[in-house]
Amino acid sequence: MKIAFIGDVVGRPGRVMIKEHVMRLRREYGIDFVIANYENASHGFGLTVKNAHELFESGIDVMSGGNHTWDKKDIILLMETFPLLRPHNYPAGVPGSGCRIFEVAGEKLAVLNIMGHYGMPYVDNAFRCARDTVAQLKEEGIEHIFLDFHAEASSEKRAMMMLLQGSVSGLIGTHTHVGSDDFQILKGTAYMTDIGLSGCRDNVIGMDAKVPLDRFLTGVAGRFEVPEKCRKILQIAIMTLEEGSCTEAFKLKIFDDGRVFRTDAWVEE
Repeated sequence: MKIAFIGDVVGRPGRVMIKEHVMRLRREYGIDFVIANYENASHGFGLTVKNAHELFESGIDVMSGGNHTWDKKDIILLMETFPLLRPHNYPAGVPGSGCRIFEVAGEKLAVLNIMGHYGMPYVDNAFRCARDTVAQLKEEGIEHIFLDFHAEASSEKRAMMMLLQGSVSGLIGTHTHVGSDDFQILKGTAYMTDIGLSGCRDNVIGMDAKVPLDRFLTGVAGRFEVPEKCRKILQIAIMTLEEGSCTEAFKLKIFDDGRVFRTDAWVEE
């Protein structure tokens, strides 16, 4: 089975890059299943019905969330009609789920969404939730498990990898919008601290630079806005899974000026 993961899709620029490239990439690399994180997909905050339709029609199979999951009022209805996840470690009674199982290339794939703690809303213990959910999936005979760990702190993400190495097929971080240079396969688990955003690449984490700069210079907060025009990037990880392990993985950075950079994951025994 070959799966792909796209991190935080930021506003219209991110959606444009997905629409322009994902279906082509599926054909070119023989990708069976595509996961993307939606939490910044609509104007930088949350997801609307219109944009959900656009992303699924552009080649996405399931989407995960994060701390901006609830920013648009459409989301609860969307969770009832689309394959959308929210962090699995929200307390009991919160709408939706953070874990779903799919049939992919004749096998079962579990997609799990967990949110970290540092700088995030109140949620149940991320590490206990991930550990126990993975153990339950294993008991049900699910070999292929992919985790989107939506967290601010790189230490949390690295610790999660140490906890789950050899138990999940892939664990890739989201939220910071800044890609890390540590794509690796350890004991059959593909890991990257953060895949980075898909959207504008010439400002501050996909947002117009004015408000962030004013905030840093004066301490006065403002509303972040996604620029109408910018230079764009698509960042996508592609992983080959066999018998529950990742055997090969690489990341593509596709720029709107035609440049493409490939980074292969290194393998640790």
